Amino acid sequence: MTSMNRLHQWICSSDKWARGVEQSLLPWALDGVEPGAATLEIGPGYGATTRVLERRVPGRLSVLEVDADFAKDLQETYGERVEVVHGDGTSMPFPDGGFDTVVCFTMLHHVPSPEQQDHLFAEAGRVLRPGGVFAGCDGCASVTFRLLHLGDTYVPVPPDTLPRRLRAAGFGQVDITVTKGRFRFRAVRDR
Repeated sequence: MTSMNRLHQWICSSDKWARGVEQSLLPWALDGVEPGAATLEIGPGYGATTRVLERRVPGRLSVLEVDADFAKDLQETYGERVEVVHGDGTSMPFPDGGFDTVVCFTMLHHVPSPEQQDHLFAEAGRVLRPGGVFAGCDGCASVTFRLLHLGDTYVPVPPDTLPRRLRAAGFGQVDITVTKGRFRFRAVRDR
């Protein structure tokens, strides 16, 4: 079952959101990050980000989606072009070091607790090859962001705590950029 209320579901499944993801969100979130030959996206939801990544990833794109209905829809949409796996980002069903790049976009605040977010960070590090990049973005806590999430799972990640948390998960170089209402991150797995 989804962790989003109906308004949030409507927004995230809209053509307007998909255009914003393609034209603004992903170019900003991935500025300076080239997806590797084996890329994993955590939490694609309705797949607006997956549509863009499918064209940018030079090799194999895998997605991990916790919601069974979303995973089924993604599988029907992408068939064999994208490996769709139903599973939890806090316990990924992938081998150690199997990906060059791991990404997630606007989904960290749907992970139910800071402890589970930290497990997701550790798992992202585990499935990355040494020197691999974990990158993405999320929204910053605000009244407006909270109102959009009434009835949702809503645990915003304070961007000022993220470098410490990512380093604890095994990442070395960590870069956080905060702009109006959102932040992006990129972290390199220690060798």
